[in-house]
Amino acid sequence: MNINGTPTRTLRAHREQRVIDIIDQTRLPHALHWLRVATLDDAAHAIRAMQVRGAPLIGATAAYGLAIALSSDASSTHLANAGELLRSTRPTAINLHWALARMESVLQPLPAAQRCAAAWQEASAIAEEDVLQNAAIGQHGLALLRQIPHRQAGRLNIMTHCNAGWLATVDWGTALSPVYAAHDAGLAVHVWVSETRPRNQGLLTAWELAQHGVPHTLIADNAAGILLRQGQVDAVIVGADRIAANGDVANKVGTYLKALACADNDVPFYVAAPRSTLDFACPDGAAIPIEERESDEFRRVHGLDARGVPSALQQLPEKEAVANPAFDVTPARLVNAIITERGICSASSRALLALYPEMSAPK
Repeated sequence: MNINGTPTRTLRAHREQRVIDIIDQTRLPHALHWLRVATLDDAAHAIRAMQVRGAPLIGATAAYGLAIALSSDASSTHLANAGELLRSTRPTAINLHWALARMESVLQPLPAAQRCAAAWQEASAIAEEDVLQNAAIGQHGLALLRQIPHRQAGRLNIMTHCNAGWLATVDWGTALSPVYAAHDAGLAVHVWVSETRPRNQGLLTAWELAQHGVPHTLIADNAAGILLRQGQVDAVIVGADRIAANGDVANKVGTYLKALACADNDVPFYVAAPRSTLDFACPDGAAIPIEERESDEFRRVHGLDARGVPSALQQLPEKEAVANPAFDVTPARLVNAIITERGICSASSRALLALYPEMSAPK
């Protein structure tokens, strides 16, 4: 997508140097800073510390992290250890585990001398497929958006949650891909962007929408319900970190509340995700692990001080007990449709398997 009018991806691979560059998303929206990832530990830290965010981008970064690791040691032991380290960084996003499993299936049968080159080739293939899949999600979603009645004359109002735009992928995004496609096709589209506490990923959504010229309004998370009730939202589209075999969806915490409000106000609730987000081995939402993030994310508010210097403000006493679940699960019954790169289907095992017949149902 665009930054200051220049087409840009979130990840730049430098195969000859055996490194990648990523956008440090912890510095956004105040500063655009590219970060060099040159070691396995760099890659693991980038994922764990949320310098890269979004399930598809996490998967691509993990794939390149494994390639970087094999650049110095391509032994079977190092391959296994590197994979385990990367798997341990984030438990909920299935794309990370999918990407590593795909890499290992290619690399493990090869002689050590061939693994490094093959790793870089496969990581590149994962990244390129992500771009194509997300572009296809955008086109399928655009066809859906064209059919949605406008509750307010003159524009289509879409609400989203967290960041599921191009910053969460290699390019295009998942939930925002249909929005970008609609905007580029000339549809008058406006996006309600919830802040998504406590990491405020909604600020990243607002930043990238502004870069691409898409009209939007940032709102507090708790304002979503009243906007839905007032008829100011035509549809909600969110991404996903994992979709279970029965269509239950894990996404950033707060998604479930929006789905409930949509159901109460007859507003369609859509989930956009590529194949790598589907987990046919997970029977339902109850089996999805929910990541509990560190309490300091909730205790401290990050921003710029009066001098424009990045700073953190403590909003809670150190001894105040807090809980910080990073995700919640929206049951399939609240999801009107899932938008994938292969088309649109209902949130059910039968419909998902119809789109992906090569996948076997859980035993």
